[in-house]
Amino acid sequence: MYLEAVNLKKRYGKFVALKSLNLKVEGRKCVGYLGPNGAGKTTTLKLFTRLLNPSGGEAIIDGYSVFKEPKRALSNVGTLIEMPGLYPYLTPEENLRLICELRLKSDCDIKGALEAVRMYEWRNKRVGKFSKGMIQRVALAAALVTDPEILILDEPTSGMDPRGMAEIRNIIKSLKKDSKLIFMSSHLLSEVTEVCDEVAMLNHGTLLLYDSVNSIVERYRSSAVELTTLTPVDLSVIQSIEGVKSAEQLAPNRVRIEFDGGAEQQYRILNSLLSREIKVIEYRSSGMALENAYLKLIGGEAHE
Repeated sequence: MYLEAVNLKKRYGKFVALKSLNLKVEGRKCVGYLGPNGAGKTTTLKLFTRLLNPSGGEAIIDGYSVFKEPKRALSNVGTLIEMPGLYPYLTPEENLRLICELRLKSDCDIKGALEAVRMYEWRNKRVGKFSKGMIQRVALAAALVTDPEILILDEPTSGMDPRGMAEIRNIIKSLKKDSKLIFMSSHLLSEVTEVCDEVAMLNHGTLLLYDSVNSIVERYRSSAVELTTLTPVDLSVIQSIEGVKSAEQLAPNRVRIEFDGGAEQQYRILNSLLSREIKVIEYRSSGMALENAYLKLIGGEAHE
């Protein structure tokens, strides 16, 4: 299964939203489509779901042109694009049943879709009375109800509170176990790092990078880590460790350590911290590596 953009373009008058995008994502994985607001992410996803017509190029899903053979191309795709298209006077169960009828699907698992997003107990309540987080979960259930192999999600945690964001992220991570291809746009570095296997980075309608998260971490790994401890730690103890260049207090229990060397040195510093009985509960560089890539390629437009 795959999605492919071939010289895909979109203009709005003189404004170029997407410039000759060439991108192919395939396999059973989660691919993050990362970029600042206005980068062209939603435009891309709307082209892939035929909500927009292109100014040039092709969007292809599993060998079928989205623009020439939309029924075949989108028959195995579930989508969540911008504001969920749910009827507020219907219940979640009624909304999902309507979607199944419109898509001529007689074997939809409405109960399973609502259970997957933890909304089954609300199945008979009107959607119009729900919070935004609850509506977003029902919309995700609508994308899942036909059991598609491909999911296209446009900033699925947008506008949600931290708890709602965490719930949606956990749901998406659980969907990865169902061997689906998930193409998910976001402007949140932490979200992409936590959920995705690969990252495509876009800015001003131009693709800047497409690679696995692990490869990006290796390529843009910083000689710095963020350390979180159970109790406050004396910076002088950290600064005395061989290889540590500097230690900066970010919060009472958080320190940023700069060091000489690569991954091996990072490992030795962690061992030294533990040998000094410093109670380390988090020691990370992956998110920082993605941030380094983002800032190098896009500039200071990161949004967290």
